[in-house]
Amino acid sequence: MTVTTELPEAWQSEPMVPRQYRVVSRRRETHDVVTLALEPLHGRGSPVRPGQFNMLYAFGIGEVPVSISGDPAAAGPIVHSIRAAGLVTRALCDSHPGTVVGLRGPFGTDWGVDTAVGRDLVIVGGGIGLAPLRPVIYSVLANRERYGRVSVLIGARSPADLLYTAELQNWRSRFDLDVRVTVDVAGGTWRGPVGIVTELIPRASFDPRSAIAFVCGPEIMIRFAARSLVDHGLDPANIRVSLERNMKCAIGLCGHCQLGSEFVCRDGPVFTYARVGRLLAIQEV
Repeated sequence: MTVTTELPEAWQSEPMVPRQYRVVSRRRETHDVVTLALEPLHGRGSPVRPGQFNMLYAFGIGEVPVSISGDPAAAGPIVHSIRAAGLVTRALCDSHPGTVVGLRGPFGTDWGVDTAVGRDLVIVGGGIGLAPLRPVIYSVLANRERYGRVSVLIGARSPADLLYTAELQNWRSRFDLDVRVTVDVAGGTWRGPVGIVTELIPRASFDPRSAIAFVCGPEIMIRFAARSLVDHGLDPANIRVSLERNMKCAIGLCGHCQLGSEFVCRDGPVFTYARVGRLLAIQEV
């Protein structure tokens, strides 16, 4: 897996200074998730890789880390899906086209999609965790012939909490993807599986001896999904997880995101489960 921690050239001199970006489009995904497309007021944005994140700043309120959720190969605005969970994220979700926000980034390690060429892929997303995985799916579909079997396993609290529902329908209609969706609690019109996303892993088709897994979601879901994948034969070194815990500065200076000897913003957010699995199992770390 390729790990890149070098800051983009544009940020090497002033990595803590946000650039001004304008909201060019806003789409509501669920009752508490909004997708914003942003473009710089001046110059061009920096290239991004699947798995990286930006620090988004609501002027006068604060900033938060948000993974990039658009197509990394597409020209044009940079896309983020944001869940309203606090003052800053609520302010960002309330932004409308024309609103100016601050952006620092991109930062962090990537999913290493290119290093999975020739392998079966298992993509496991829970809730808002599908957003950082969406660029992986875009990248794989753009080069579908380079990969083996691809399973996309998605879980949400309810049908109303599912992200990117139009894209889900498109992905499920393809013959070269195995897309499975489950919800914790079903409504009256739901006809799909009910249960946690880890229950979908035994139904996925992959060769555990060489498959690569990409996992993102709530931390407890990551732990159980990774354990299930290990139980089904995957090497922990072939399980990649994305953590976005407590990141504040994005360059490894403040220490808020320290996980044992790791700094999530600097050494992650994408890690192998072999590297962080033991730490995730320790409470209060």
